[in-house]
Formats: sequence, C-alpha cells, structure tokens
Amino acid sequence: MPTNKNATIRYLTLDRCFSNLGRNYYINDLIEACNEALLDIDPLSTGVKRRQVYDDIKFMRDSKGYDAPIETFKNGKRAYYRYTDSDFSISKQPITEDEVQKLKETLLTLSRFQGLPQFEWIDDMKARLDHSFNRRSDQKVISFEENPFLTGREFLGSVYNSIINKVVIEIEYQSFRHDTTTHFTIHPYHLKQYNNRWFLFGLNDNRNEITNIPLDRICSIEESTRHYQPNSIINFEDYFEDVIGVSIPSGEKTQKVVLKLSNQLWPYVKTKPIHGSQKIKTQTEKFTIIELDLYLNYELEALILSRGEQIEVIEPIDLRNKIQERIAQMGECYL
Repeated sequence: MPTNKNATIRYLTLDRCFSNLGRNYYINDLIEACNEALLDIDPLSTGVKRRQVYDDIKFMRDSKGYDAPIETFKNGKRAYYRYTDSDFSISKQPITEDEVQKLKETLLTLSRFQGLPQFEWIDDMKARLDHSFNRRSDQKVISFEENPFLTGREFLGSVYNSIINKVVIEIEYQSFRHDTTTHFTIHPYHLKQYNNRWFLFGLNDNRNEITNIPLDRICSIEESTRHYQPNSIINFEDYFEDVIGVSIPSGEKTQKVVLKLSNQLWPYVKTKPIHGSQKIKTQTEKFTIIELDLYLNYELEALILSRGEQIEVIEPIDLRNKIQERIAQMGECYL
C-alpha cells in the first residue's frame, strides 16, 4: 500500500486512538478522528470512508506495515479497537522495509547530484542504508540524461545552498560574446535544468530585474554581506508554463504559433507534445497542423530547426521569415 501524506496522517491518528486505554474507539469513532485530523491539515479534504479505515487497520497489522498488535474487542453487537501492548506505538517502530525501499528510490533520483560539491552526503546515506539493513547495492536500473563533463557543475551546490539559506552572492560571469568578465550581485531564487544545462534565476542588483544565468558561464562565486531581498516577483511554479526552455523575452506577450508537421513526425509530437498548449487544428492523410500559445524565443527556433524538413512554420509570419533566413544561412555553409 503506497504511503502518501494523507495515509501517514491517518496512521498516526489511529495510533493515538489505539494507544488510548481510557476510551473505547469503535469504527465510527476512528473515522471521525481521522476526518478531524485530515481537515486540520487540509480544510478541503473530502475525508475518509469506512472501507479505507478498515484497509488502514489491516495494513498496520501486517508485517509489511507496522506489525501493530491491534486487537478487536466485542462490546455487545459492536467492536472497538485497541493495542494489546500498551507500550506499542508506530512512532517507536524502526523503519520498515517498505520505507527503506522508498528511501532508496528517493536517493536514486538524488543520485543525479552525485559527485557534486556539498552533495557527498548522498553516497554516505546510501552506504548507511545498505549496511544498516544488510542490503547489497542493487544494479543500476535507470539512467538520467545529463552531461557529466559540463562546466559549472562545481557551482551547483553553492548556488543551491545560497537559495535555501537566502544569501546574496557575487558572481563573475563570462559571456560567450565578450572577452572580459561581468560582475553581478544576485539575490538567488531558483535553479532550473534545461537541455542538460543548469540556469540560475535571481534578482540582479545591477539591473534591478530578474536575470537568467547559465552556471557553465560562471567563473567564480562569493557570498555577499548585502541584505537579501526575498522573491516577491515571480511564482516559479508557473513561470515556465508559456515557454520552451528558459528564455522569456522581456516585455513580450505569448503568441499563437501554427506549425505544419509531416505525418512521419506527428506520432512523435503526439506522444511528446512540443508544448503544453499544443492542440490539433487540421489533420489530413499527409500532414497535421497544430497550434501553440507561447513566447517566441531561441529555444523554440532551435526545436523547429531540429525537425528539419518535417516541420513548417505557418504563423506568425515573423517567425516563419526568421526560420527561412536561418535555413538559407545554413544552406550557404554547404555551397
């Protein structure tokens, strides 16, 4: 049985009920206690049903759960539930095998950061789990797309900690377009990975605006004593909804983009949409026309060009002309 936040709240609530020797908790009492606990955490909670509480009791009794000594006591036609061991509590129980597996799965995801400064604890934690539970290291069964040779990875831990601890940082930045470095004072807010590169978003003191800085162009980072300004500008949970990549043109609005795809390409775009706003406009035996609503940026152009002759820009005309110009420049390279 998967353990989520609501399930954990129910288990802890039932645990308190079963431990209370001064009161008899019948099934309706247990349901009421669980509902009160869930509503305290989430006022929009729909509560818990009778069958769910029965399933929770079964899970808590099971050796794969908490191996809890829950006994059913008859009282006339009704029955109440209580621990037979007054000292028992699931909060006193050691971590279960199921919880160990979930921890290992979490560490597997975090293993993407292995080898980076300040993330050495991941290797140590995994080793401790394997030793404590006498488990051998499992064969690697999943790989993430990443570039271990990318420069700037050494700054990831420092930047991450500066965001968590709300520390202003001084950055020396080397642009691809200039020979000299640029100094930025940044109030760091968010890290995002795109196309195997890491990008830092933060308030730039020099320009008093949100700046996007690729970590692979950073030369050095130092902590600053300046007062940190918390993020009150951007909600990063939806900041990237209207864009492909990380570049959001300043002062621009989203635009309708109409693309004509060959039916050889369409199955791939159908299963992996170009953007969340993607919808079919026209479909024939030879092609499919889709419509998107997003910002126009370099990443969108790169994606279109990567599809070669299998994709054509219909609208907007400015984007169509720009793609046409870039294709002509590409053609000149092969004359």
